Amino acid sequence: MNCSKCNENDGVFKRAYSGELLCKPCFLNSIETKALHTISKYSMIGYGQRIAVGVSGGKDSLTLLSVLKKILKKNNDNDVIAITIDEGIENYRDESLGIVKNHCDKINIPFKVFSYKELFGTSMDEAMLKRPSKKKFSSCSICGAFRRRALDIAAKSVNADLMATAHNLDDHIQTFMINLISGDTDRIGWMYPTPMEYDGGLKKIKPFLELYENEIVFYAFLSGIEFQAEQCPYMNESIRSDFRDFFNNLEKTHPGIKYNCYNSVNKLSKVLHDSNQNLSPYSKRACLKCGNTSTNEVCSVCKTLFLLESQ
Repeated sequence: MNCSKCNENDGVFKRAYSGELLCKPCFLNSIETKALHTISKYSMIGYGQRIAVGVSGGKDSLTLLSVLKKILKKNNDNDVIAITIDEGIENYRDESLGIVKNHCDKINIPFKVFSYKELFGTSMDEAMLKRPSKKKFSSCSICGAFRRRALDIAAKSVNADLMATAHNLDDHIQTFMINLISGDTDRIGWMYPTPMEYDGGLKKIKPFLELYENEIVFYAFLSGIEFQAEQCPYMNESIRSDFRDFFNNLEKTHPGIKYNCYNSVNKLSKVLHDSNQNLSPYSKRACLKCGNTSTNEVCSVCKTLFLLESQ
């Protein structure tokens, strides 16, 4: 069947929630256009701003790097640099570092690596052996605290104005559910997509926030982007996988339900944020131990390191 958009080429991707059947050129263009629309809609990128892109070697981040390179070349004068965080997970991260380097060389983007061991004195594998309890101290809680801080440090070290991550629509609604069941309503108020300035002027942006994960995978496939397919060996400790399966099953029988949920999350987030500006994660005090910005007297990184070192 012919493409619903151009009515010339054979369709290769059926977008169930819209009913469109798209050919390769029209599908690729739709992803780039959607990303550009999200950037414009939430005022994510300004002219001449330097962008650090968090690149893990997975499908989402490598595709984001390629899409930003392509659309910014047409629309803005922005420097882009790729940043990879090496968590120190044996037989997992080594492969992705090579994939990221090859991709960056291919599209002519500079690339820097920052490691947990270098920044925090411990690798992820070491932290797993030191943690006091698997149930109370999950791998994702440790890695999340370290990764957020590592990306901030990396972005500032390369003089970036923006820190871009490849969080997609699926990630967004899964995060909402995790915050909801954990009772962390403050974080729901931080989820609205408009970037806010924090920590010396740095902003975090998510240009893929309105894209389905499966669309990003297909873009990578059609574009010939090599990515690491192997999942993190610690991922099964997180409830996120359960929510991923839950939403994917709902989407199969109710196409578009993820979009409905995404829109509802943003409405709730905006109401919570607007009702109390103090909810902003960027209106912070300094951590008493390390001096970095924190919502509490001691930041999550210092708390994590203390618990690991006390074992």
